[in-house]
Amino acid sequence: MNAQPLSIPAVVNELFMARFSMTDKLRRAQGDTLDALGLGPRECPFQLISSGPHWRLRAYGGPDAGPLLLMVPAPIKRPYIWDLTPSISAVRYCLHHGFRVHLLEWIPPASDGLAGLDAYGGRAIAACVATILKQADGARPFLMGHSLGGTLAAIYCALEPRSVKGLVLLGAPLCFGRASSRFRDALVALVPEEFSQTKVVAGSLLSLISAVASPNTFVWSRWMDAALSLADHATLDTHARIERWTLDEVMLPGKLVNQIVHWLYREDRFCRGILTILDRTVGPASIEIPMLAIVNVADDVAPLTSVAPFLDKMSVKDTRIIEHPGEIGVGLPHLGALVGRAAYARVWPQIVAWLKARS
Repeated sequence: MNAQPLSIPAVVNELFMARFSMTDKLRRAQGDTLDALGLGPRECPFQLISSGPHWRLRAYGGPDAGPLLLMVPAPIKRPYIWDLTPSISAVRYCLHHGFRVHLLEWIPPASDGLAGLDAYGGRAIAACVATILKQADGARPFLMGHSLGGTLAAIYCALEPRSVKGLVLLGAPLCFGRASSRFRDALVALVPEEFSQTKVVAGSLLSLISAVASPNTFVWSRWMDAALSLADHATLDTHARIERWTLDEVMLPGKLVNQIVHWLYREDRFCRGILTILDRTVGPASIEIPMLAIVNVADDVAPLTSVAPFLDKMSVKDTRIIEHPGEIGVGLPHLGALVGRAAYARVWPQIVAWLKARS
C-alpha cells in the first residue's frame, strides 16, 4: 500500500508541533525511568574543548602520537550510541587501538530553527576540525560518521577535502534518487511541505514519520529482534539499552529538516553534484580523499544502492565498500555497525586497518 502524504494545515501547524514537543518530554521521562533500572548511558570520560550554537566538541584522549579521529553522530537523538557500554563502544574500540578520539555532540537548536545544512554540514564540522588541527599542530584527522551524521561529514569533506585524511561512513546514505532505497521513496511520498513553515521539529515526530515510512525497519524488526534476543542475556541487555536510547528525542531546526527532505531526499542534489553549501556547489567529484563505506545488507535506510553510485562518481580511486550481514541484538539494523557484536569482531578490525594504512 502506498504511503499517503500527511496533511498539516498551516493554521494548526504550531499546535501540532507543540503536541510532539510534549511527546519528546514524555519519552525522555520514560528514559529516565529506565536509567533508574540500570539501563542508562555508561560513557567513558571526556573533556569539552570547544562549542558552538548547536554543538560541542568532546575529546576522549588517546596516545600523543596516535592518528586523529573525529566522530560525527547523526543529530537525531543523543550520541552515546557510539559508547553504549564498555564492551560495545566505537569510542573505546578506537581508543584501545591507539587513536586520539574526538566526537561532535549535537545539542538542541535555538528556538528560531534557522540553522540548516550550511551550519550542520559546513560551519560546525569546520570549527571542530579547526580546533583539532590547532591542538595537534596541524595534524589532520580522519572523519567517521553514522547515518545522517555520515552524510553531513561527506558534505563537509566535499567542501574542505584538504583538511582531513579520509572518511569512514557507517550506514550513511549519499544517493537519494528514485529507488535508491525503499525508505527514501516512502519518506518523499509521506513528508508534508509544511515542514518549511516549522521553526523546530520535534524528535518524536521524526521518529513517527520514520516508522510510518518504513515500519519493517523501525517497528517489526525491533519486535523480532527483541524476541530473538530473549535466549541470550548479553544480547537482550544490548537490545534493552538500545530501546532506552531510542527514547532520547532531540529537536532539529525546521530549516535543516526542510533542506534534508527537499535538497537531499527529493532532489538528490549531493549525488547529482548540484548541492550548494556556503555558496559552493559540491558533489561526488569534490571529495578528493580516501573513503570507506560500511553497509549493512539488512538496512533499508542506507542500502548499497544509496552508497555505491556516489563512490562510482568520485574522482579518487581509493574507495572501498564493506558489506556485513544483519545480526541479533542491535534493535535496528541501521545501528548494526555501532552496536553489533559481530560487527566489532569482523568489521571494526578492517576499519582500523584501513585507517592505519592511511595514517
